[in-house]
Amino acid sequence: MKPFTLILILFALLVNTGCAPAGKQQGDDIWSLANARKSDLGIGVYVIAQTVNQMFSTDAGKREALSVLKCNGITKVYLEVHRCGEVVPVDLLKSTVVFLKSNGIEVVGGIATLPGGDIGVPQKGPLTWLNWQNPKSQNDMRKIMEDAAPLFDTFIIDDFFCTSDTSEESKLAKGNRSWSEYRRALMTEVAQTVLIKPAKAKNPSIKIILKYPQWYDRFHLFGYDVSTEPALFDGIWVGTETRGQYTQRYGFVQPYEGFINHRWIATLSGDKIGGAWFDHGDCNETDFIEQAYQSVLSGAREFVIFNFDSFISGHPGHHLLRQDFDKLADLAKAVAQNPVIGPTGYKPANSDAGSDLYLMDYIGMFGISLVPDSKYPENSEVIFLPTQAAADREILPKIMKSIAGGAKIIMTAGFIVNANGGDKLAEMAGIKYSTLTSRNISKTIINEGNKQTIKFPITTDFQLIPTKANVLLQVSEGKPFLVQNKNLYVLNTYTFSQQDFDAVGEVLLCPRQIGLLELPRHWMDTIRSAFYTKGEAVLDAPSRVSMQQLADHSFVIQNYNQETTSVDLQIPNDGPVKDGFTGKSIPSSGKKIHLEMAPRSRIWVKMK
Repeated sequence: MKPFTLILILFALLVNTGCAPAGKQQGDDIWSLANARKSDLGIGVYVIAQTVNQMFSTDAGKREALSVLKCNGITKVYLEVHRCGEVVPVDLLKSTVVFLKSNGIEVVGGIATLPGGDIGVPQKGPLTWLNWQNPKSQNDMRKIMEDAAPLFDTFIIDDFFCTSDTSEESKLAKGNRSWSEYRRALMTEVAQTVLIKPAKAKNPSIKIILKYPQWYDRFHLFGYDVSTEPALFDGIWVGTETRGQYTQRYGFVQPYEGFINHRWIATLSGDKIGGAWFDHGDCNETDFIEQAYQSVLSGAREFVIFNFDSFISGHPGHHLLRQDFDKLADLAKAVAQNPVIGPTGYKPANSDAGSDLYLMDYIGMFGISLVPDSKYPENSEVIFLPTQAAADREILPKIMKSIAGGAKIIMTAGFIVNANGGDKLAEMAGIKYSTLTSRNISKTIINEGNKQTIKFPITTDFQLIPTKANVLLQVSEGKPFLVQNKNLYVLNTYTFSQQDFDAVGEVLLCPRQIGLLELPRHWMDTIRSAFYTKGEAVLDAPSRVSMQQLADHSFVIQNYNQETTSVDLQIPNDGPVKDGFTGKSIPSSGKKIHLEMAPRSRIWVKMK
């Protein structure tokens, strides 16, 4: 892009979106505010290799880039050194690092490990990833890492450190192992021999960060090993790029997934957990800012926004980010001290999801403050066990201990079928184990005694026949969806299985829309009641309204619906309440709060 063209774009950007004063300090611009609040929340942007070559190779381009960065409160830049065969020359990297640092911008290096030109060998498979088994791929990436390492204190590995290669050389190396086992072992080894050791040999003090994508239920299939990699890398960043929930381009991903992914990986990474990474792709302005809020709720203290090109061309979400920066920073500061709490969803590392793929995302969209964990939550009062939890082959005695301690257990039928001791669990839940076989797809349900048609089909994965359990919800006569026996509940869900992905050629993300989010309000209230404990706040709302409880007993409620939505909340204690985002009072009647929430809006309910 020519400098003159960039100047015109920049002028249009400044006119249309402005660098208007923002924040609590009267007269402060967004750049000053962002620097003042970096300890609460930092904003970084990723610049791909092609843009580094185009924009930072001239003085005019550098000046224009700096203007855009400061106009948007971006205090850190991630400079990519390679993508798809395009390599940034070392001299250009050096001069760019010096320029940015001299203007108060922190600099981190980055790489997209993708094949292109003469670099690397493309995999045999549906996506444009590398064949990491091939020596050329390893040698080419090793050389790039060695050249770049001396230039940076910190370096991040973008999404593509994975493979689905099925070439003959990979098949031979795989042997009798499953593809998942082989790929995880390969990528664990390559992480050390191609990325970490070569870089640290050239720059012993460099810190190398691995960034995980957002498709947490499928990591292990393509070589991401969350049980080994966090120990190898110096930091772990997490994708929260949920994008548009109503569109197919990047999958019908639910906004709550960003929270689930970051919080789950945090349980595997400990104090190495870092920022959240989201982007503009398939995002309108509300999709974009919703990613920011769920990132902060997950505990992220820094954003890495992909990518700088969108800041050059402009995006309506940038205005919302500047406008809401103080609110996001306030929330980030609060979450750091009082993280989101609630029922615990158990997903061990590298666990298969069966037909419960991404189910936790939907549970969060039911208005349940679900918090994921990679270890069995033995101290939790409410435990959710989807199929993923069956990967723990010692699960039965852990459940027995939790029940003895008075915990509520919500299991999916898929978990019972796949768990060690599933027959015993079925007996305890008051259902017949031998009948857990048949799948049912329907667009009608029974809602408070009457048949009701929903927009998308709902699938029950198995046939539940109660022996002692009470039927709380059913799709049709004799086809229960939710049953209860004392403190044990069975949820008969089905989101997606591998067959659904294969049917539409999807590899990573949700392949279709499903009926779970079309269920009526009464169903939502009934499902939520299974997850409540005594003394908790009680939400009465339709689906696509999330409620996340912070440890200080405040609540962030977000309406993801595209229309104004009525929400009722019964809180444990009466007294005045306010919106933590605006400081304004929230009308209440004793312990009851009624809200009319605008489309795609949020409120932070705090006791005064």
